[in-house]
Formats: sequence, structure tokens, C-alpha cells
Amino acid sequence: MWRKSLYNELLKIIARPRSFLGLGAISLIIILIQLAMKMDGLSYIQFVTAPLEQNLQIEGTILNGNLIFFIILQMLLIHIPLLVAFLTGDLISGEAAMGTLRTLMTKPVPRSVIFWSKSSAGAIYTFILLCWIAVLGWGVGYALFGSGDLIVLNSEGVVILQEADLIWRFVVAFFQAYLALLTISTLSIFFSCFADNSIGPIVSTMGIVILFTLIGGLDIPILAYLKPFLFTTHMAAWRLWFHDPVPYTDIGISSLVLAIHIIVLSVLGLWKFNRKDILS
Repeated sequence: MWRKSLYNELLKIIARPRSFLGLGAISLIIILIQLAMKMDGLSYIQFVTAPLEQNLQIEGTILNGNLIFFIILQMLLIHIPLLVAFLTGDLISGEAAMGTLRTLMTKPVPRSVIFWSKSSAGAIYTFILLCWIAVLGWGVGYALFGSGDLIVLNSEGVVILQEADLIWRFVVAFFQAYLALLTISTLSIFFSCFADNSIGPIVSTMGIVILFTLIGGLDIPILAYLKPFLFTTHMAAWRLWFHDPVPYTDIGISSLVLAIHIIVLSVLGLWKFNRKDILS
């Protein structure tokens, strides 16, 4: 029963033009970044690495597919939450606004099955978004710029990672980023259980993201206690996989915080969905 319901939800997502708007927007951004870096990327990289070359002698091709993909991830993973919320926030509230949710919930299908099928469809769509980024960002990046070592700048200094040590890092960073975006998807669906229109869940989700980000950026002692518990604090934990050595403890804590948010929001969303009024 769940598989059939999930199949129907995926068909609904495919039938919505907004589903392809996200993929189209991502494709356009990635292509523009790659073209810009192809035309003038070397001067940009030299500007960034100029202070390093005063103390270090850098040899080899710095501008390569690995660096381009890393830059794309940093730029896109800030904006993708909006695209995720744009679609998942409509999965329940959109049907409530059209009146089809009432018909769906009167069928002999448990509400829990409907809820989990919609949540799973949102999770699959989020995964497809990330996979598309990997195909265009990493695949096309390799074709245009070739391969090479990766130079990463972080708060602790400069990390130079050899090409042979990069594939597994990108793979695990991919799933770490997916865990963060899955939190956004779950939050958006949670708000969607309370609304009867598409705008409310999307605005609420992005409002929470902005609020938590501002709280995390404020240097106020009383707010510093909240920062470790906010999911936005751990949204960029995927970058930790490119540290050397890898801070596995910090990654584990970030993954646990995100997983707790996903579980709690899913349980609360299911609770609300099971009690949702379809008569009014």
C-alpha cells in the first residue's frame, strides 16, 4: 500500500512544473559558474592564492574539476533549501487548498501511509536535486577542467588534498549535505500539515532558516547556548570531510543533531496530519 501511494506521489511531483523549475535553476547556475570560471577563473584563483604564494610554492593545476565542484557546492547548498521548501511545502497544503486532500483522506488508506508516502516523495526529490548537482558540477567540471588536487581554505589554514583522496570525501560529503537538506524537507512538510495554502509552509520554513542563522551569527552569550542545538549550525557540516585530519567527532555530533530534528519533526507532523480536519 505504501509503495503504491509513494508511486502516486512521485507522479504528482513529476506533473508539477515547479518540480522542473528547481532542476532548471540549478542547471543554469552551475553552467554559468563553470563558464565564468572557464573564461576568467584562473585570475580569480590567483587573486585568492596570492597571499599563500608569498610563503608557499604552488605547483600543478589549481583550477581543476575538483575545485570547481567544491566551489559549486559552497554556493548552491546555501540556496537549495529554498528550492526544497518550494516543492515539499506544497505536498500537503497544496492538496488541501485544491480540495483533493479531502478526497484522498476519505479513501481506505491509513493517514500514516499517506503522510509517509508524501514525506518519502519529498526526500526522493531532494536526493534527485543533489544527484543532479553532482552530475553537472562534478561530471561536467571534470570534462571542462580536468582533474587535480584540491586546495581548501578554512578557519585553521590551508588544506591540500591529493586527488586520490578526494572521491570518498565527496561521496560522504554528498550524504552529509543530503542529511541537512532532508531536515529542510521535513521541516517544510511539518508546516504543510498545519496550512491550507502553499505559501505559508514555504515562508515559514525559510523564516525559521533565516531566524536560526541570525541567532547562530550573533555573538551574544545567552544565545551561544542555543547555537549547538540549531539545525542551521550543522548545515555546512559537509565541509568537515575536507579537513585533514577529519574531525569525526564533530561530524557525528552534527549528524546526530540533524537526525534528531528529522525524527522529531516527522513525529510531530504525523501527529498533526492524523488529526487534520478535512470537513472544514
